[in-house]
Amino acid sequence: MSEACKDSVTRVIVTDEDAGQRIDNFLFSHLKGVPKSHVYRILRSGEVRVNSRRIDATYRLKPGDMLRIPPVRVAEKPGATRILPAFDIPILYEDDFLLALDKPAGIAVHGGSGVSFGVIEQLRASRPQAKFLELVHRLDRDTSGTLLLAKKRSALVELHRQIREGDIEKYYFAVVAGKWQNRKQDVNLPLHKYLTGSGERRVSVGEGGMPSRTVFSLIEAGERASLLEANLKTGRTHQIRVHLSHLGFPIIGDEKYGDFALNKEIARSGFRRMYLHAARMIFLHPEGKKMTLESPVPPEFEALLHD
Repeated sequence: MSEACKDSVTRVIVTDEDAGQRIDNFLFSHLKGVPKSHVYRILRSGEVRVNSRRIDATYRLKPGDMLRIPPVRVAEKPGATRILPAFDIPILYEDDFLLALDKPAGIAVHGGSGVSFGVIEQLRASRPQAKFLELVHRLDRDTSGTLLLAKKRSALVELHRQIREGDIEKYYFAVVAGKWQNRKQDVNLPLHKYLTGSGERRVSVGEGGMPSRTVFSLIEAGERASLLEANLKTGRTHQIRVHLSHLGFPIIGDEKYGDFALNKEIARSGFRRMYLHAARMIFLHPEGKKMTLESPVPPEFEALLHD
């Protein structure tokens, strides 16, 4: 694919990797830093052409399409320089299709909502030669562990299909407050999203919510905390956190759904993170082989359990 500066006309030939996506989504990715409102304006005005013809924002790209993208400029604040930190997140696996990272707690997977950059921005800045890098799924900022990215659009499409059809198995470790009793517990509790008065996104258990299922297995029970494995059967927002909080076993360090007094007490002992970790993913590689990606339980989980 050809490249050009944002202040000159760009001509792009659509490859198989980019085929199938909407033109507006392609432009959002290709014209990084350009406001979405401006992208839609150049589409409406006909300045973006496909095979010398006007198209609308819903047009889906085909292999071999010739795109004409007009000059655009990104306004920058005087003296403002965006400096991303060095990319030093451990790599669990990489090939021509996929990249799996062992994300630390406290790092967002993408910029937004008050965060200027995340893992994906760091990665793209450190690999300017990469033609395609996209998140397959997301982890909360304070959740550590296995994070999967696609290096080809075909890989992203295939893995998103597996997610939609429930073909990807996801397992998490969580340290919860209290002494968990059941060796195994299958939890089916519907979840619904809502906004607080301040506009913060929250999730709660309630009738009429989306069906949500998590299977919890006890790994070890301490005197005041327990280590659990959580197998996600559905993928709702904050599912594990809300299910555990509703059952009376909140995740330690959870600032939204946790035991705030206990969190403060434990933080004074040096345990200052949310104790949720994406431990394992099982799925089919885009080339058809079964894959298991694993990130070991962080040492601070055991330390907290035996503190």
